[in-house]
Amino acid sequence: MVRAVVLPAPGAPLELGEIELPEPGPGRVRVRLAAAGVCHSDLSLSNGTLRQPVPAVLGHEGAGTVTAVGEGVTAVSPGQRVVLNWAPSCGACPFCARLGEPWLCTEANAASGVPYARAADGTELHPGLGTAAFAEETVVAERGVLPLPDGVPLVDAALLGCAVLTGYGAVHHSARVREGESVAVFGVGGVGLAVIQSARIAGAGTIVAVDVSPEKEELARRAGATDFLTASDTTAREIRGITGALGADAAIECVGRAETIRAAWSSTRRGGRTSVVGIGGKDTRVSFSPLEIFHFARTLSGCVYGNCVPERDLPVLAAHVRAGRLDLGALVTDRIGLDGVPAAFEAMLAGRGGRALVVFGQE
Repeated sequence: MVRAVVLPAPGAPLELGEIELPEPGPGRVRVRLAAAGVCHSDLSLSNGTLRQPVPAVLGHEGAGTVTAVGEGVTAVSPGQRVVLNWAPSCGACPFCARLGEPWLCTEANAASGVPYARAADGTELHPGLGTAAFAEETVVAERGVLPLPDGVPLVDAALLGCAVLTGYGAVHHSARVREGESVAVFGVGGVGLAVIQSARIAGAGTIVAVDVSPEKEELARRAGATDFLTASDTTAREIRGITGALGADAAIECVGRAETIRAAWSSTRRGGRTSVVGIGGKDTRVSFSPLEIFHFARTLSGCVYGNCVPERDLPVLAAHVRAGRLDLGALVTDRIGLDGVPAAFEAMLAGRGGRALVVFGQE
């Protein structure tokens, strides 16, 4: 039996208890977690914004050590340090095989619909986003783990599984920020802080961070922001003022609200690029007039998992960590136990802090 945080139903309070994990079957891997990040996507799963079969063990951003492998597993072995991959590509669907866009894989979240463990009373449990990282241990498919390169602390490596891959990819693969460009970052949570650091690594000249909480300014500036704005109705105008009346070359939206997406788009220059990382509800709308779409010639695009290929991008991120260019610890404002996950959700709803990290004590 292992301790885990269980979501009984969408909108229901989280429950901390013990669950029973099976031994890994063919093609599966058992991992002892060192740490798990509390991501806004977990909150969206818990409140029903994102679909997830329940009851479920949430958590998808994690790192740990392989303890056992099933028949046929060759990618990892017991004792190996790994990062969980919540969106493994199948390699065979049209997005993987023909279009070269594995981050859009149609099978990436298939594992979330298959029970993987049982509660103490025998109830079948589903793995949140296929990974179930809010537990001392988990069992995932072989494709759901990535070997962790040397030189990266195991606890902090949990952040590579979602926040950092997403933030890095949003900058380098989606917005394609070039040296000397200006970037506006909307939302200074875990992903937003990763975006700011990645924009700095890309050589952005001006990095404007925007958040509803003025207390986030210190976090943003430590990550590399050159300017900070408290979100308001005049944010887009203020960003144009900071960028010489043109607007930002690129804006990256990490909130997922209609008004924030609109402000991000309006803050960019003619021909500017806006990438939407934040996940919003289906019942809100963003409006544009046909004339402004023609006149401004801006680009607005969604960004799934940073448009990353984790097997390709994880070694690059590890190199940045080893060189001191990427500070994983700077994303973390709270280190908690499993019992702290509900409070971390409340902090996210209130707009407080960066990333909360569940730490299990493994180094």
